Amino acid sequence: MKIAVLKETEQGETRVAATPETVRKFIALGADVAVERGAGTGAAIADDDYVAAGATIDAREAVLKAADIVLCVRGPDPAELAAAADGAWLVGALDPIAQRARIEGYASAGVEALAMEWMPRITRAQSMDILSSQANLAGYKAVIEAASAYGRAFPMMMTAAGTVSAAKVFVMGVGVAGLQAIATARRLGGQVSATDVRAATKEQIKSLGAKPIFVETVEGIEGEGSGGYATEMSDEYKAAQAELVSSHIARQDIVITTALIPGRAAPRLISDAQIATMREGSVIVDLAAEAGGNVEGAVAGENVVKHGVTIIGARNMAASMSPDTSALFARNLYNFLSAYWDAEAGRPVLPDDDEVTQGVRLTKGGAIVSARLRDTA
Repeated sequence: MKIAVLKETEQGETRVAATPETVRKFIALGADVAVERGAGTGAAIADDDYVAAGATIDAREAVLKAADIVLCVRGPDPAELAAAADGAWLVGALDPIAQRARIEGYASAGVEALAMEWMPRITRAQSMDILSSQANLAGYKAVIEAASAYGRAFPMMMTAAGTVSAAKVFVMGVGVAGLQAIATARRLGGQVSATDVRAATKEQIKSLGAKPIFVETVEGIEGEGSGGYATEMSDEYKAAQAELVSSHIARQDIVITTALIPGRAAPRLISDAQIATMREGSVIVDLAAEAGGNVEGAVAGENVVKHGVTIIGARNMAASMSPDTSALFARNLYNFLSAYWDAEAGRPVLPDDDEVTQGVRLTKGGAIVSARLRDTA
């Protein structure tokens, strides 16, 4: 049973899908692990560290040759997988909607593609959830980036020369990233408020010591779909929310937006007109910039100044903390594969009727088998 770990080739992707810790664990299960030379460089992991853990180090082609499972952060070119074993598994963040053509290529190559970002959000799969593990650190880093760009103190400071007011921070979207952003901003001493379309998050916001900002005039809208994800809201709610946010955002120093809807473009939360109401020197961090952006004018991977407000268009924020995010990502993959490890077969076995299997499996036997992917065709 051979597991291959690839070096990421996408520009700016510094994470790696396995660490020496998870390599040791896979070997303890009975697997052989081959790591592409330099795979861990961006995450501050030397080849010698992998060798010390029991892995072999080689060139990409040799690592892929006869591999039964290929671990990646981003999906490789399907043509490269021709050297892998028949029916090999590809496990990683495969971006099924945006990379539909690539997924079709995996099917044609006979690869069983398993998209970890489509892991069901159920209790037994929490330790396998790459979206949560990566978003947690992204939410933290968003506040750090905002604080750096803000150029003023975060906490209130009382000095002999006078008082420095605390930064006012507004978090829009209270998922994993949003909750961590709230907690981090509070630890830095900010005056924090937050909002979300899901009514259930109000208590979570309060529990972190932040002020919830919610539309109270529109009844019967919970905003929560399957798996705890936010859903698209009605026009009535959107209008009420826009009015509330407009009055609140004008008084904020830092705004962090995190709203994403799986399989769809990110919802627009902040307009150019709303940006214009903020004071000069304010900062907005758009964690959804790569998905189209929550903020009008945000550009993924760039800092844009509009009306004196700096808009940070986050691109792969998780990769900016690759030693930590790689460690968590690698554990997610190990937790998934080890949970289904069949000692007698010497490899993991995924039951067809299992909820996790049905969530992550995109291709098998030369065809796309994911109902969710077929429905978005």
